[in-house]
Amino acid sequence: MVDDEGNNVIVVAPGANQKLSPDDVKKAETDIASSGAVVAQLEVPLETIESAGKLANQSGVPFVLDPAPARKLSPELLRMVDVLTPNETEAQILTGVEVKDHDSARAASESLLSLGVKTVILTMGVQGFLLADTERIEFVNARMVEAVDSTAAGDAFTGSLAVGMAQGKTLSEAASFANYVAALSVTKMGAQPSMPTLKEVEDFMNR
Repeated sequence: MVDDEGNNVIVVAPGANQKLSPDDVKKAETDIASSGAVVAQLEVPLETIESAGKLANQSGVPFVLDPAPARKLSPELLRMVDVLTPNETEAQILTGVEVKDHDSARAASESLLSLGVKTVILTMGVQGFLLADTERIEFVNARMVEAVDSTAAGDAFTGSLAVGMAQGKTLSEAASFANYVAALSVTKMGAQPSMPTLKEVEDFMNR
């Protein structure tokens, strides 16, 4: 749903998602090992996410976690994560730091890195995103568009980030690509209908 200011309000009916088990993940072990990246989020049981993370780590495949819907996560799971992509609210729930500007985003990211996450990409809506690892902290501005509906912008960002990583882009390049994809996604209503095509993204990047 969308509130009066165009912000997304998520309602979750878990249903079949809660039935996804570690055994299901184990059956996909060969596919995971041959992947360019593995993406997970928090609408399935944590033990299932941990199983996916372990298999990805064992195979040397980047494990990307979008911590949504937000909840506290164990240090064991966080240490498995190669790239964590929280938004401001999710980062606050994970760290206790209210993210409202660059300084607080930096503090939240440093807290997550101290817990064992290898890279944090903290998305901040119109403020852009922060990319942080043990060697750098970079802020990147958002691409300016006329926003209609922000639902699924995080999904667009994380999904296209993983695509970029799987294609061999550097993390900075993949995040820049994801920045354009997410910006385009908020110009249309809905979640799945708002996902842009590659051609749309390339045209946008070339403007």
